[in-house]
Amino acid sequence: MKILKEIKVPTGEIYTAKGDKGVLEFLTVADYGKDANIKADFLGITRELNGVPNGKPMPLTEKWVITISTQYGCSMNCKFCDVPKVGPGRNVTLNDLRHEITTALGMHLEVNHTKRLNVHYARMGEPTWNEAVIEHARFFLRVDIVPYIGNSLVHPVVSTMLPKHNCNLYDFIHKWVRVKNTDYNGNAGLQFSINSTDDAQREYLFSGNALPLRDIAELADTLETPHGRKYTLNFALADDSIIDGKVLASMFDPRKFMCKITPLHRTNSCEANHIQTSGGYDSFVPYKKVEEDLKANGFDVIVFVPSYYEDNGLITCGNAILSGKKPTSSYKEVVF
Repeated sequence: MKILKEIKVPTGEIYTAKGDKGVLEFLTVADYGKDANIKADFLGITRELNGVPNGKPMPLTEKWVITISTQYGCSMNCKFCDVPKVGPGRNVTLNDLRHEITTALGMHLEVNHTKRLNVHYARMGEPTWNEAVIEHARFFLRVDIVPYIGNSLVHPVVSTMLPKHNCNLYDFIHKWVRVKNTDYNGNAGLQFSINSTDDAQREYLFSGNALPLRDIAELADTLETPHGRKYTLNFALADDSIIDGKVLASMFDPRKFMCKITPLHRTNSCEANHIQTSGGYDSFVPYKKVEEDLKANGFDVIVFVPSYYEDNGLITCGNAILSGKKPTSSYKEVVF
């Protein structure tokens, strides 16, 4: 895979590269660590997050995150995401998936082992459209990292908005659960991007392309009990988000599902559609009521807040260099 461009930002690098069907995008990022950017009472991290300082992330030997694209662009047209601006969602190949990982690892040959490599199928595209994601995680990911970081622990994560027009969605989710529970013995993640418990609001946010919440709950009921971390219901919290813990608990079993709350990242699409988390990068106030409501209804809750470095560096979800946006943090661009 030929890298076309590397954009170095304070917490990592974003790459564009020539794939089998065109130009795609992936990134590598270092993490601040859970003691810096999450609140999770069930993990004993109970202090409120009143902003996350722009600091020095942990070395990649402690934790390394690689976020790869599963499609060239995306057709889901979520109101808060810039990836649809890149073009319609065409599946990347298995060869692309493999080379996104090895190319990213090959850019840091000084690292020969890490305590944890997170692989997120989440840069561009809706992963459940692409069956190659399952094949990649099952048969190739762990093999492909060995020449670079040996037997390091690898933790793959699928995040999906659950497209209602995907006739293979049910089958994909069940296959991924087997990947999580059996192939990785719990060391893999599954995240449902929910964002609201109100179907009218969800219809707007996901441009009518996501399953209704009741249908997602029916799918959730068929999933076996997770090994390792619970399945995640993710809420990118906007100012007017409707998130009702009682409604959520009536549909999703808190013994199987946990909740994650994040701010909406400041993409061009969010700005154009006037969707934001006012004060979400500086104060815990926007999250407090929702967190308490979800906990009161039995859910384990993680509140995750990135730093301005991370969001301005376009490392965060919903961004895409290929959409034409440039970082507003300091950055260095290298053209190959």
